[in-house]
Amino acid sequence: MSAAATARPRSRGRAGLGWIALVAILLLVALVGGTLVYGGYAQRAVLDPESAGPDGTRAVVRVLEGQGVRVIVARDRDAAERALSDAEATLVMRDAPMLSDATLRALTQRARHVVLVEPRSRSLDVLLNGSSRGSYADDVAVAAECAIPAAANARTARVGDLLVAGDDVQGCFPVDGEFGLLSATTPDHSITALDGLSTLTNSTLPRDGDAALALAVLGQTDTLVWYVPAAGDADAATRAPTLGELTPPWVTPAILLLLVSALVAAVWRGRRFGPLVEERLPVTVRANETTEGRARLYAAARDASHALDELRRASRARLVRSLGLSPRTPPADIADAAAERLGAERARVLAILVDDTPRTDRELVAAADRLRDLEESVRAAVRTEGTTR
Repeated sequence: MSAAATARPRSRGRAGLGWIALVAILLLVALVGGTLVYGGYAQRAVLDPESAGPDGTRAVVRVLEGQGVRVIVARDRDAAERALSDAEATLVMRDAPMLSDATLRALTQRARHVVLVEPRSRSLDVLLNGSSRGSYADDVAVAAECAIPAAANARTARVGDLLVAGDDVQGCFPVDGEFGLLSATTPDHSITALDGLSTLTNSTLPRDGDAALALAVLGQTDTLVWYVPAAGDADAATRAPTLGELTPPWVTPAILLLLVSALVAAVWRGRRFGPLVEERLPVTVRANETTEGRARLYAAARDASHALDELRRASRARLVRSLGLSPRTPPADIADAAAERLGAERARVLAILVDDTPRTDRELVAAADRLRDLEESVRAAVRTEGTTR
């Protein structure tokens, strides 16, 4: 079997191993990224009832469950509505900007008690008769100073964001005319708003009366539905159109076609069917062919100075042999030896061997002629000295 035939399957095998290694690396990167994003290192959202992080609320959920309260975590609106329809329950919810005012009212009317743990101006205005957000209380304990049982039993709490009470809305934990907790109550329904980040999270629950306040507000019924709003909960009439809905129908097929074309082109251009040229090695190339090829490259590049450097290198090598010098002799010393042998000016010989810089092809030819004349003169001087001796 020839060497070329043996090399072909080896090269194909190496190419196949390269593709396999590339695919394996991509799969490994995807696996590691998925583990980091969706695995144990992923952190749930703030105020999430299943999060054990500092801003999660799993601690208060576990305490409520220990007191006999059934906690249902609903991660979309449909699940929350189903849970509220099964039993009289307390609804805990974060701000839900994707819900319309009517949907927000309809959802909260299903619950016996509603607790807003991340109140924003719109939800306060809609659900608490024109209430709004206020300033912020410094990290100090604030007395309840109200008759609402949940707040009065806690006595003090660190409330964080303050709220401005609307019409017929009671306020607790007052600070400069604003309140840390608002509540509107009817005989069969109540709505309470407070800053959950300052009172309900795993890190803030042990402070002052926060734990007592949280358990009293959240534990008013035997069932607690903790609603975590999702982006897909938006009403169809008010939901902003997605990028896919705004895109013309022909765009997706065109993108897929371009991706497939790019993949096919990459495979086509990246695949090799063995060596480009099958040739037995070593290959003998004539010296004149090499010289002519290099000369054509210099001529195509219009690099006269580089071409002259090559000529000077060869000329100095020949002068070293003619003058009996060491192959490591510096160019300036070669010029000195040649000038001394010819009785010529050192500067002129140095310019021929080292310093002259041609800018055009005409100057290159003239410099090459001077090199040739210098070599012939040195050889003639060496022969004359040998004859005289």
